[in-house]
Amino acid sequence: MTINHIPAITYPAILMVVFARQLCLPLPATLLLMGAGALAKSGSLDVRGIILVGMVGCLLADYVWYAAGQRWGYRIVRILCAFSMDGQQYAIKARKLFGRSGLPILMVAKFVPGLDGLMPPLAGMLNATIIGFLLFDAVGAFLWSAGYCFVGYLFAHSLDIAVVMLGRLTGILAVVLAGVLCYLVWRACELLRAMKQLRLRTISPALLREKLHAGKKIAVLDLLDVEGQENAATIPGIPGAARISPKRLRSPAKVHVPPDVQIVLYCSAPDQVTSARTAVALRHKGISNVWVLEGGLKAWRELGLPVTTKISSVAEVAARFGVELPDKIDQPCSCAHASCCAVTPAGTPAQG
Repeated sequence: MTINHIPAITYPAILMVVFARQLCLPLPATLLLMGAGALAKSGSLDVRGIILVGMVGCLLADYVWYAAGQRWGYRIVRILCAFSMDGQQYAIKARKLFGRSGLPILMVAKFVPGLDGLMPPLAGMLNATIIGFLLFDAVGAFLWSAGYCFVGYLFAHSLDIAVVMLGRLTGILAVVLAGVLCYLVWRACELLRAMKQLRLRTISPALLREKLHAGKKIAVLDLLDVEGQENAATIPGIPGAARISPKRLRSPAKVHVPPDVQIVLYCSAPDQVTSARTAVALRHKGISNVWVLEGGLKAWRELGLPVTTKISSVAEVAARFGVELPDKIDQPCSCAHASCCAVTPAGTPAQG
């Protein structure tokens, strides 16, 4: 089999596939670019044309994400991360990386899965200049398009496997798209189910304020440290709340809440998706007295209710209410007992 058997690849096809790929659709744009590069060696296509349409496809899609980030801010990043279990944690890492490297990170981001899709909206959200964004993104698009094109060009004589794959491209795309669609539907159903389960388990900001003033045993947990904020220590929250990552609460680590203590969760998302998913995870652990703050921190602040940057620690809340919440679980634990990662009411690690 030779490169003459590669299915017809046109410049519009390259443009559309690359554009769709940059919009996070699961299309094999890199494979198409390599196939186009192989055809360029036979004279069917021009290398410069392949690279040009690849760059245009990248820039068009990336500008869409950039504009979305400018308009909707971190909300668009949350949407991109909504269908991934650890997407928000990855978004935090991406933002920190962007904070350290700035726009030049766009030159290599396309070679890193996941990072590629998050950088354009982050650039828009952080108000990077449009000229700077387009310049660095164009360099990244050139390197990415040219890199895969030249791989196909240089190894055109040994692309038998790629030829077979391209020949079956329709079938591969159908299987991939069907799988991705099933996953997206499943994740959407999970989120909707979580929201439905918690529809009657919400508490208004005014009622929460009233209960806190009355001295009710309510442990308020602030989930804002996964909302993509680098300077979490300076972000205000509800007085008396403990800031904790929902990843810890959703982990297998032990969580214990006395029957007479209510747990109230809040995040910055008006749709409360993060809080809802975390509440469902806690209910799966047998903790039923869990509530979600309606409208999150935004609704609380809109009522003019007090906020503070002096957020309580997990240990302080544990000591105050006699609950056990997971401490830091990012580092692997050498103990054989899951309870060693819990914070006891005294604020010290529990021993297995």
